[in-house]
Amino acid sequence: MSYVDEVLEIVQKKNADQPEFLQAVTEVLDSLRPVIDANEELYRKNAILERITEPDRQFVFRVPWVDDNGQVQVNRGFRVQFNNAIGPYKGGLRLHPSVNLGIIKFLGFEQIFKNSLTTLPIGGGKGGCDFDPKGKSDREIMAFCQSFMTELCKYIGADVDVPAGDIGTGAREIGFMFGQYKRIRGMYEGVLTGKGLTYGGSLVRTEATGYGLLYLTQELMKCHGESMEGKTCVVSGAGNVAIYAIQKAHQMGAKCVTCSDSTGWIYDPEGIDVELLKEVKEVKRARLTEYAAARSSAEYHEGRGVWQIKCDIALPCATQNELHLDDAKQLVANGCKAVCEGANMPTTLDATKYLQENGVWFVGGKAANAGGVATSALEMSQNSERLSWSFEEVDAKLQNIMVTIYHNIDDAAKRYGVEGDYVAGANIAGFEKVVEAMLAQGVC
Repeated sequence: MSYVDEVLEIVQKKNADQPEFLQAVTEVLDSLRPVIDANEELYRKNAILERITEPDRQFVFRVPWVDDNGQVQVNRGFRVQFNNAIGPYKGGLRLHPSVNLGIIKFLGFEQIFKNSLTTLPIGGGKGGCDFDPKGKSDREIMAFCQSFMTELCKYIGADVDVPAGDIGTGAREIGFMFGQYKRIRGMYEGVLTGKGLTYGGSLVRTEATGYGLLYLTQELMKCHGESMEGKTCVVSGAGNVAIYAIQKAHQMGAKCVTCSDSTGWIYDPEGIDVELLKEVKEVKRARLTEYAAARSSAEYHEGRGVWQIKCDIALPCATQNELHLDDAKQLVANGCKAVCEGANMPTTLDATKYLQENGVWFVGGKAANAGGVATSALEMSQNSERLSWSFEEVDAKLQNIMVTIYHNIDDAAKRYGVEGDYVAGANIAGFEKVVEAMLAQGVC
């Protein structure tokens, strides 16, 4: 049995109740077979795969808080510190009812390689809670965030572990958490990223994941002799990533005709109106039915279905496992040229393979959505220097990082004989840097 298969068997036995984590580990290790097989003796002797698939530590804790009716509520919080071989743990805090340890481990494991790809000194981690911020008052959100941070603050720090936002955790939540951290620890440091501009946040952070996705997509198209100009894009999601991906795509001359939320989706053949979408989602925090009601060219549909719309480029920007095999077949049939992931693992394994086998240029989220964490790391740099960079300066650094990521994953794929397989290229490029650091630092 190969070293990869041995470790996959061990991981599956230890984590049988965590399908998302098992999916992520299987996908990564399978794509790493060329580099692992070439270094099997060294990696096996140093238990590299066992160490990289087992978190350094994981915390599960109770989060009690009081709602507006005076009722005490209890949620379960998580923080997984996965690997800090190249820098402090870095990864967002997801607030959503679906959050469990397996999902946090899947996200933290992916974060190791994504963070490595940014070329910046940050390790992999992730956290969150099964708390649902939807429908809660600002006071309830504050009560929850303060209780959550009261426990989390024991395990994080600017040079230890630097959380950020994620699904359900925006500027409001980060602000409440930062205030509580400062209050308890008595320290004003860059312990969280995604902060407001008045207290250490970075320009471009809100736009970063969506903009970064398009910078990489543009470079992908350019290197295949294509332009973004005149291309039709379908986008899922209606949060930060989707909104700013749509905005940047429009700036590049493309037209995005769809977006979606948890209840339905919009098809707008004239192109999504970004300002209206922001008003509905960022200001009113409403459903997409309000977008359709305000724009005559838009059609609202219940459920899922954005992938049936004919397009040149598909950008899944919502959540994990949202693009299935049937969707992939529809995209191929409609002549889609590229799929670039704005969310974390939004495409199922069988859908990914089908797209790749049918000539679609597919770039996974590890590379394509790294703009968010890259800009978080730039926020950390500004905090350390007590400086604030201009929008143009941060945006230029972000664009350079995303272009570099594309060429690094392309080069890695070519070096190991899998040219055009950007999933394998991303995993190999991220893995090589982390392993080199792990070997240099001994058994730890």
